[in-house]
Amino acid sequence: MKHEPLSMDDLEPPGQPEGSGEGFEREDDSVPKRALRQSRHGKITRLRNPVYFRCSPRSTAFRRRFFQEATASQWNDWTWQLHHRITDIQSLSRILVLSEDERKALSGFEKQLPLAITPYYAGLLDGENADHPLRRAVVPVTAEYFLSPGEAEDPLGEEHDSPVPGLVHRYPDRVLFLMTDFCSTYCRYCTRSRRVGDHTGLSLSRRSWEQGLHYIQNTPTVRDVLLSGGDPLTLSDGSIEWLLARLRKIPHVEIIRIGTKAPVVLPQRITPSLTRMLKKYHPLWISVHVTHPEELTPETTQAFERLADAGIPLGSQTVLLGGINDEVDVMKRLVQGLLKCRVRPYYLYQCDPILGSSHFRTPVQKGLEIIQGLRGHTTGYAVPAYVIDAPGGGGKIPLLPESVVGRDGNDLLLRNYEGKIYRYPDPAGQACDRPESGGMDQGRES
Repeated sequence: MKHEPLSMDDLEPPGQPEGSGEGFEREDDSVPKRALRQSRHGKITRLRNPVYFRCSPRSTAFRRRFFQEATASQWNDWTWQLHHRITDIQSLSRILVLSEDERKALSGFEKQLPLAITPYYAGLLDGENADHPLRRAVVPVTAEYFLSPGEAEDPLGEEHDSPVPGLVHRYPDRVLFLMTDFCSTYCRYCTRSRRVGDHTGLSLSRRSWEQGLHYIQNTPTVRDVLLSGGDPLTLSDGSIEWLLARLRKIPHVEIIRIGTKAPVVLPQRITPSLTRMLKKYHPLWISVHVTHPEELTPETTQAFERLADAGIPLGSQTVLLGGINDEVDVMKRLVQGLLKCRVRPYYLYQCDPILGSSHFRTPVQKGLEIIQGLRGHTTGYAVPAYVIDAPGGGGKIPLLPESVVGRDGNDLLLRNYEGKIYRYPDPAGQACDRPESGGMDQGRES
């Protein structure tokens, strides 16, 4: 019986004999029908083990130690990961030696943003060191409950720019479409901690989606839609495709973007069936929230590879966090590692002043120092734009280290990455510095 040739996703990894799998464990996401064949006697047999998911030795050892009941296939099932999230102090203390501060934060306080960590991501945390960067990003501490001047529940003023529930329209040609209030893992510095995790119902009904689609349909200036939440990729393939298909029917929507942390905290979600579906809706871009180089595991790398192989451009968005990634060396390892995974470092965000975030926020000068330490010391592709999302709805404002020192006659004085001063002939610029005749500056405040 003649059958279709298999695609690369249907084959075992190079060098892996059939039935083998050191470093690779099979997914049960979906077995492509063409990976099965029918014998002349009518018996259905598997041609080869169709899909493998790369598992690091660390992840495998963690599963065998703390989730002994889970098979390799279950561990690599993203729905299993969601159903077994760590959401309480008892489950967390089984894996981590909690500090007194962590224990107090988890047991003695009420917090709007809940605790949730996927088993996979829990395997990346240091079990004994409470100052471990990934651990600090997802495990509550009592500093979350101390409020500082300037902090706000909605510091970016998103609610003010929301014409219909679940939609933010701040910039002229693009909108933020909030698909869900659910994340697989909750970052303690989340800008939308006021609404994610509280099950307000954004993802429970398509009513809010319909309102958002109706608004976009009737606003021809919108050409770019960013799908966010929560995390859109915690929804089913069918739900995601339903919205993508509806958006693609709107003639003036040119670009669709998805903002997600799933490849980092739930890499099992990036299944072949998901990528096959997503590639039908190009031009589609994905922005991934990456915090630290230790997140660039074999599992996350494979998730990025699958998305990139589907023709999806990937950009990273990183929040600058005190004690986590606020060193030039750490950031350099992160951005260089991202490029190796075919992810372009896009934004480095100054931490938003959400309630209880002072222990994460760094001085702005620290961010400028990091950009200065990257510029010229690594490829320009690896240097993100450092921005502050201005409180009150001002939008993203880029910040750069000062490179224009001043002028000397017709020359512009510039400082390079080594701190050396160079001249650039710029007589036209000198002419522009002189006021026009006729009093063009009259009436302007000095």
